[in-house]
Amino acid sequence: MDIGLVKDRRLFEHRIGLTPPAVKALTRAGHRVWVEDDAGLEAGFSNEAYREAGATIAWSEDEVLMRTQFIIRISPPAASDYERFQSGQIVLGSWHLAVAPEEGFRTLLDRKLTTVGIEIIEDDDGHAPVLEAMSEIAGRLAVIIGSGLLLNEFGGKGLLINGAPGIPPASLVILGAGVLGREAARFARGMGAHVVVLDRDVQALRRVQRSTPDEVPTMVATRTNIEKALAFSDLFLCAVAVHGERTPVLVTREMLKSMKPRSVIMDLSIDQGGCCETSRPTDFSNPTFEVDGIIHFCVPNLPSTASRASTRALTNSIFPYVMEIANKGFDQAVRDNSALCRGTYTHHGRCVREGLAESFGVDYTPLCDA
Repeated sequence: MDIGLVKDRRLFEHRIGLTPPAVKALTRAGHRVWVEDDAGLEAGFSNEAYREAGATIAWSEDEVLMRTQFIIRISPPAASDYERFQSGQIVLGSWHLAVAPEEGFRTLLDRKLTTVGIEIIEDDDGHAPVLEAMSEIAGRLAVIIGSGLLLNEFGGKGLLINGAPGIPPASLVILGAGVLGREAARFARGMGAHVVVLDRDVQALRRVQRSTPDEVPTMVATRTNIEKALAFSDLFLCAVAVHGERTPVLVTREMLKSMKPRSVIMDLSIDQGGCCETSRPTDFSNPTFEVDGIIHFCVPNLPSTASRASTRALTNSIFPYVMEIANKGFDQAVRDNSALCRGTYTHHGRCVREGLAESFGVDYTPLCDA
């Protein structure tokens, strides 16, 4: 199979879909890999490294798109670029189609693209391997960046997240006890922060307590408890996710009134719309904004700031699926691998994800019948 790696042009996206060792495994298996010129440079992987792995360097994105059947990218292309893909191509990436514009989504169907969302690939046990890998990195980065946002120079109230002798630590509240929230809690407790975690799922809260150095306080995420937690938090981390769907809004603007001035909200659910009513996407050129005296940080795609580490983690997660598609072809791969089936949004002009079809008002076709 002809496989392409393109340079992502989304602002502040520094990763590439596969490392050179993964490309080498594909070429050894008899596949041809085309890599856009300098696509891996920002993640620390040179053209020469890909050449040594057996890839061919293409001098433009258009050349990659023209020569390949299977495209691997990180961020979704702009909706205006959808028509550049060849009809019937397979495109694997972080599509987040639940928050895509309707016109763009219908273009994907018209182009008969097969779109695989790495963020919704899920195995039979309910594990989302790619999302979990990126969430582990995002959870650690959230604590590192959040500790900086508490400082005066970044608009915060001048607190140390881990305190000091005679000085109590800052209060970090985490809404969502999934992989991201759990990793953030573990990492923050290791630094000495005061951590409280909320979730609707008591079993998820038990998993958080088992994974932290000591049993962090937990609360069931009712509206009343969220309001209480907002009142005592210095740093409030939104880490809520619903696979393949828009994140529910759990923090309203009215609820911000209970927060102390210059407290910080980090909405890491922003990739899927955000769980705070006042959230809107930002980037690292201007990462924060203020609403009602509360600092908001809503930068999506946080793992890209550690691009080399994230590319390696991403490759570890997606490579088995890439190789299976390359070796078997897409139709056979999804028959044999239910995780790939769950991770597919569209195929041959049909929407194969039921919740997405309802959202956009199009017909739903189960993948095996698409």
